[in-house]
Amino acid sequence: MTALTTVSVPAGPPEDTAVPPLPWRRMAWVTWRQHRVAVAALVAALGALAVYVWTVGLHLHHAYAAAIACQPANSATCADLISNLNDMNHVLVGGYTLQIVPPLIGAFVGATVLARELETGTFRYAWTQGFGRWRWTLAKLVALAVVVTAAAGAISVLFSWYYQPYLATGNQAISPNAASPFSSALFDLRGVAFAAWTLAAFAIGGLAGMLIRRVVPAIVATMVAYTALALAAANVMRQHYLTPLLTTNPIVPTTAWIYSQRWTKNGQFAFTSWRDAPNALLQQCRSLPVGPLRKPTQATLAQCFAQHGYTQLTKYQPASRFWAFQSIEGGWLLALSALLIAATVWLVRRRAV
Repeated sequence: MTALTTVSVPAGPPEDTAVPPLPWRRMAWVTWRQHRVAVAALVAALGALAVYVWTVGLHLHHAYAAAIACQPANSATCADLISNLNDMNHVLVGGYTLQIVPPLIGAFVGATVLARELETGTFRYAWTQGFGRWRWTLAKLVALAVVVTAAAGAISVLFSWYYQPYLATGNQAISPNAASPFSSALFDLRGVAFAAWTLAAFAIGGLAGMLIRRVVPAIVATMVAYTALALAAANVMRQHYLTPLLTTNPIVPTTAWIYSQRWTKNGQFAFTSWRDAPNALLQQCRSLPVGPLRKPTQATLAQCFAQHGYTQLTKYQPASRFWAFQSIEGGWLLALSALLIAATVWLVRRRAV
């Protein structure tokens, strides 16, 4: 063969000398550099919220301790202390003000993780830096998910402390604001639910950012999707986690989650509540000892109805099942978040540059 006919083979590194992928710790540094402003804003916002909740919580706990320790309970001084307790912190007492925290985190932290890169086109540069697009996506999502979940878990401990006076056993005698631990406004602020909902909001935001690829529409989509999921969980799914108990005892703990109550006679439905009872029955029971409002209490009415052959059936969830419900909700939210993050990574791998 002459030099003109020699077949040339392009030189290249042998298989055993291929360039290894960059280590994961490099991506952790890149994630911090890219999202340090968002993380700092998140920490500052949650820190400010924590300081506010701690401050008003101290006043609430002191007012509650003074109200329950006051003697005699029917004195004017005790009445003033109870009134002071009931008039405190209307911004937080219902829990609805704090419900907006997880979707805000999902919208302004989760939705922007990928949407900003895809909208500005900087992903083309990021995917050529020797780390790989799927590893790049997974590292960013997992690192930020751990941060937002840990922050939410820490602040949920503070929420649980703040709401202790409203959830204390027998607190209904002190404050009408007392609530069941299953209250739809409070359940997902305590235990593991708050952190799980925050993680789910972040995962929804990450997927929305990948699908829509624009920041503002992804933020809106995250808020809408999260709201729909939260409403479905509170109004439909949660009540089916465990089979409710059925009791004929007319006195059900005020901390229980009552599904339904109805009165029966001889096994047949009679009426729903004592307000719907027949007038003849109410007239017979009005001679019973009266309560503070010069009317028979519900307990004395229930005893009177029972003496006339009526039985009250109550379907409810006891407060002792709170942590079981928390575990169930936290479990399916964790599984959903993992699925959404996996779907986001898969879509990034499938996306053409």
